[in-house]
Amino acid sequence: MADASSMVLIRATLTPTFSSLSSSSSLLFGTTHHPISRGKFSRSLITIRCSSISTSNDTLKAQEEVSWGCDVDSLENAASLQKWLYQSGLPEQRMAIQKVDVGERGLVALKNIRKGEKLLFVPPSLVITADSEWSCKEAGEILKQYNVPDWPLLATYLISEASLASSSRWKNYISALPRQPYSLLYWTQSELDRYLEASQIRQRAIERINDVTGTFDDLKLRIFSRHSDIFPEKVFNIETFKWSFGILFSRLVRLPSMDDRVALVPWADMLNHSCEVETFLDYDKSSKGVVYTTDRAYQPGEQVFISYGKKSNGELLLSYGFVPREGTNPSDSVELSLSLNKSDKCFKEKMEALAKYGLSVSQCYPLRVTGWPLELMAYAYLAVSPPAMKNWFDDIAAAASNKSTCKKDISFPELQEDALQFILDNCESSISKYSKFLQASGSMDLDVTNPKLLNRKLFLKQLAVDLCTSEQRILFRAQYILRRRLQEIRRGELKALRLFDGFMSLFK
Repeated sequence: MADASSMVLIRATLTPTFSSLSSSSSLLFGTTHHPISRGKFSRSLITIRCSSISTSNDTLKAQEEVSWGCDVDSLENAASLQKWLYQSGLPEQRMAIQKVDVGERGLVALKNIRKGEKLLFVPPSLVITADSEWSCKEAGEILKQYNVPDWPLLATYLISEASLASSSRWKNYISALPRQPYSLLYWTQSELDRYLEASQIRQRAIERINDVTGTFDDLKLRIFSRHSDIFPEKVFNIETFKWSFGILFSRLVRLPSMDDRVALVPWADMLNHSCEVETFLDYDKSSKGVVYTTDRAYQPGEQVFISYGKKSNGELLLSYGFVPREGTNPSDSVELSLSLNKSDKCFKEKMEALAKYGLSVSQCYPLRVTGWPLELMAYAYLAVSPPAMKNWFDDIAAAASNKSTCKKDISFPELQEDALQFILDNCESSISKYSKFLQASGSMDLDVTNPKLLNRKLFLKQLAVDLCTSEQRILFRAQYILRRRLQEIRRGELKALRLFDGFMSLFK
């Protein structure tokens, strides 16, 4: 990773469309086999120096990088990419790759660009999809024989093409990719535990790492170990797969007009994200190219932005490795964890009702500055429901999962106060965790003597502080709303009680 301890906003690329990378072989491999055309195969192997990110005591190794790709701010590699793209059919562009205000690369307007103007026009021949031709044809045929889905297939494709160096058609593109993508995939377990202890993104990062690891283990067991001449372990290993998946998470897009196909789009993936922009990539059938339509005007010299999607700061950190400046992301949210009380007399019945709709005893729901989903309120109703409401448990659990097919009203005025108090208690418990981390972060001993590692630690710590600050801000807002609503309910009850007492005094 490049030294970037002073950066708050880190360069990233386009919106990922991550499908579940289950470690179950039934999801990764089909049973239909196609004949493989065997032929002479030779490969120029290169020395691999990769990041080890799965253990907490491998911080030194975490700084090592694959030998392909470049530093994230390399304009030389970007210029070579641009030259090759032009030679390969990319039309003249109204933008160029330049260093931008965060010290890395982005697309900058060369001419006046109007609002509503179509840009890019990347032809399908310069787009990488699951149907792209492999330089090593045998490798592609083997993966298709096993019906490997698009994500792991594209991850393997990237490694295969990268390992062939100058023999690959995509050498200029791969040379312009970062040696180490900004991604939580590159955080060690100890870094996740230390810096993200208060945020639910920590658990999602662990799950994502496990998904990638499980996917690689399946590929290794079912394909790589059986075809080690085509997929040598020196090249196809867990470290290189974390690199390739880091690239996919940060750059892969889904193109609705190309049958919803996932794709890597060279040149377009140099566009940086802005929370204020809503435009996205798609295939334009009339111009026969991948384009995007601007939602604002740009002057020469201004950086042109795109949207990676309406994602929270945590999701942006998870895939892209950056956190927007505080208060700039209208789509920001924080995951609030809720759990049933094990001492609840109906714990077993409520747990079974939740399980029926794919929910667990502990569930996370998103809180936004603007409010929270109805599913969260339904879960709270279930958590505080008394034994007398057993007949309602199934309907409430369905509403908590958004799988309710009934039209029954799940609003229970008699439970509203308890439900809101339940949410408030969980909210305040979460706030306490964030406050503890943020207070400790100021005096956190990084315990690192290597300058490069110190820069990394400072960088990760700043990202964590920025994320936790933004998530805690949403929790504080929810706390305020919940407290005010509870006060209104209790004042109303007190007023009603006073009216009742006054009415009864007339009969004394």
